[in-house]
Amino acid sequence: MQPYTKHESIAAAMNRSNVDTDQIIPKQFLKKVERSGFGVHLFHDWRYNDDGSDNPDFELNKPAFKGAKILVAGDNFGCGSSREHAPWAIADYGFNTLISTSYADIFYNNCFKNGILAIKVDKALLDKLMAEIGANEGVRFSVDLENQQVATPAGNGFTFDIDPFRKGNLLSGLDDIGLTLQQADKIDQFEQRHKQAFPWLWPR
Repeated sequence: MQPYTKHESIAAAMNRSNVDTDQIIPKQFLKKVERSGFGVHLFHDWRYNDDGSDNPDFELNKPAFKGAKILVAGDNFGCGSSREHAPWAIADYGFNTLISTSYADIFYNNCFKNGILAIKVDKALLDKLMAEIGANEGVRFSVDLENQQVATPAGNGFTFDIDPFRKGNLLSGLDDIGLTLQQADKIDQFEQRHKQAFPWLWPR
């Protein structure tokens, strides 16, 4: 997992509430266990026409939002089934930051496990951010995780709360496997002691 760094990026707006995980990554694409290759299917049913061409009416197909790393979304983002493929698709598409008023719990936890910063704001602030993007599509926001700040050109910047453990993992680029591998020496030492004490449990 790549460390999360301070960055400035285009902020894309999806002013829809209750966007569920089947819209984020439809079930027919859940055929792989690796994390890559899902970005092309992100929001598939909204993003493409029946013939496979881009749907010009879908928000993220706007040229102004091309290359956005920040997605500002409506309330209760990521609801529905608990598929981890949803944050995989979001990250593979290129987003590393979400801003919403609320998220489904499992989706929210999975975001941090996959290098995505999920920020919570109140409704009044979300409306201001949506309005700023709507008035100047392609506007760039700055995200500083270290200092827990977001800055915008129109002055709608804010500070946000984040669990210190999650913050540290994002800054260091550590997922659950990475955290475990930090203890590799201790794991090896335990295995050696266990082999000596219970050799019949270990194949030769």
